[in-house]
Amino acid sequence: MKYNKLGDSDLQVSEICLGTMTFGQQNTVEDAAEQLDRAIAGGVNFIDTAEMYPVPGRAETQGKTEEYIGEWLVRQPRDRIILATKIAGPAPHIKWIRGEKNRLDRANIEQAVETSLKRLQTDYIDLYQIHWPDRYVPLFGAPPYDPKNERDTVPIAEQLEAFAPLIAAGKIRYLGLSNETPWGVCEFCRLAEQLGLPKIVSIQNAYNLTNRIFEIHLSETCRFQNVGLLAYSPLGFGLLTGKYLEEIPENSRLALFQGFGQRYDKKNASEAVRAYVEVARQFNLSPAQMALAFVRSRWFVTSTIIGATNIPQLEENLGSLEVNLTEEMLTAINAIHAKYPNPTP
Repeated sequence: MKYNKLGDSDLQVSEICLGTMTFGQQNTVEDAAEQLDRAIAGGVNFIDTAEMYPVPGRAETQGKTEEYIGEWLVRQPRDRIILATKIAGPAPHIKWIRGEKNRLDRANIEQAVETSLKRLQTDYIDLYQIHWPDRYVPLFGAPPYDPKNERDTVPIAEQLEAFAPLIAAGKIRYLGLSNETPWGVCEFCRLAEQLGLPKIVSIQNAYNLTNRIFEIHLSETCRFQNVGLLAYSPLGFGLLTGKYLEEIPENSRLALFQGFGQRYDKKNASEAVRAYVEVARQFNLSPAQMALAFVRSRWFVTSTIIGATNIPQLEENLGSLEVNLTEEMLTAINAIHAKYPNPTP
């Protein structure tokens, strides 16, 4: 396992991060502890969660993921674990977090941090991320940006001003973004420097073989702003394992939560996945491990966020660390990308 410096922080994070969004929905507290123990034994020191997890979000389960992690975390040497969580932004369909008042103002930010600390049973969060922007931006595969959809928003400077005392108090060590744009990254960094406020150190955006949008503009942005990418959905919601090519397996996420994977139900997505799976088999690789190895190999990726619902899946994901793609493999992968560019942005 390699460890990479995260942006301008002093955090050295493992190149694989354990994502936990299934804890509390598809995984019991015992399952969660088993996964966490196995990940740590494999050299993972970086755990990612969010206040709205598990997903899909429901009032009945919201917060359980942090609670499950908290029950495990109290038995661990806290200083050896880098823990990341996220605050939910405005979303009209999420009515159960702070009474549908999820704007990123001081009151909501303070309440969210305190509640997460309590659930996680810790007195500090290493990396606190804005799960999605307070302002309007197209999210999760939504149509292109349209100024007509702009809405009232908490100014970015005001958001940073709310985070500053929480960082000064030691409740948060560093700040990150998620599902952000080049303009958003630049504006957060510009205002932090101009106003002497905390600078973001990371961005958590989707990046995988069928969604390489990040490398077009955000990679340049993050390079010059020294912001590390935490790549989520490296397996494209499981599609890049190839398990959905013929049928939807019983108890898989697409079987359990119909319509939840609509971001990946796009033109040319299946064709692209089938082609990538064929390349993996041509080189005697697991499709999942090839997909993860590709993400891990990119110069702008600081850590790749994996997720599993069982230990065999987790073992396969961790096994991707043994896979290093050759130039021949990358040439084959890029040929598919040229034919089917970003079918699931």
